[in-house]
Amino acid sequence: MIKKIWNIFKRDLKVNKRNFLSLYLILFPIIIAIGINIFAPGIEDTTVNLALLKEQNESQIRFFKDFANVETFKTKEDIEKRVRERDNIIGIIPDGNDYYIMPEGDEPQELIDLAKTLNSLYELDVNIEDTNVELIDLGKEVPPLKQTLVNGVLLLIAVLGGMLISFNIVEEKTDNTTSAINVTPTTRNQFILGKSIIGISFVIFGSLSVVLITGFTDINYLQLLTMILVGSIISLLLGFIQGINNSDVMSAAASIKVLFLPLIGSVLAIELLSDKWQNFFYWIPFYWSYKGNKLVLSGTGNWSQILIYSAIVLIISFVVYLALHKKIRKGLE
Repeated sequence: MIKKIWNIFKRDLKVNKRNFLSLYLILFPIIIAIGINIFAPGIEDTTVNLALLKEQNESQIRFFKDFANVETFKTKEDIEKRVRERDNIIGIIPDGNDYYIMPEGDEPQELIDLAKTLNSLYELDVNIEDTNVELIDLGKEVPPLKQTLVNGVLLLIAVLGGMLISFNIVEEKTDNTTSAINVTPTTRNQFILGKSIIGISFVIFGSLSVVLITGFTDINYLQLLTMILVGSIISLLLGFIQGINNSDVMSAAASIKVLFLPLIGSVLAIELLSDKWQNFFYWIPFYWSYKGNKLVLSGTGNWSQILIYSAIVLIISFVVYLALHKKIRKGLE
């Protein structure tokens, strides 16, 4: 039995090596993890951007660079042109012995106030060494945006695992080997299990790649694997359904995209909506997977919470399985 399942998995692996779209899906987690590392702001990054003249005092430029991203320009006109661009950057321009602040007008007031404060501190010759404030952090070393992006990508990888299965089912249909399974010693359950391995392997490989590349090394990996595997069940089930119902790879990929809507909705609900709106999202397994992953990535989750979220996802997945299993078995006849 194990040999038959293994042979099905090896065949899928061989087919995916020849398919560009499948290869792209397999490499996607690594590409997106590198992108998150490059573009997500670090915990010590500042969001204050200042524009100064190159001819301004060197010590002033160094002072501002300790607290803000500083860009220098040759003329006042160059600064004005830069300030008029779409992002938030504030010009600090000399005017005789004083300076004036040049915002575009639509920047957050806090940003303008911070630019004024920095300029005042420089003019008063106040340095970091002059402060008597003691810095005590609460151990939050990962930017919230990075954690949210990684969590969202983990859900996306589960969907892509289902997409990979649908590609392999479509390929079997194209070769007319799906119905041929019925006249071989391989049972339908063994076929389904064999086809699932490529999707599960991809989900585990992709999720661990993203977590490790983005630097979430100090977490409970057993808890993470529990949430990943449980959360991917529905995607894998829908991968079978879409593979059976579609006759080419592109239409199968387009059908799987329907999962993106509840996935994105779950993330936005948890991150943006108040408690009174949360009830509307309880039926979505991605909602509970996201909450569980969030606890694991922040290192604040205990096993009771992880098991509760996993149990909820399992129950929802079981209900979906009851609704779909007849279609899957019939499609493989």
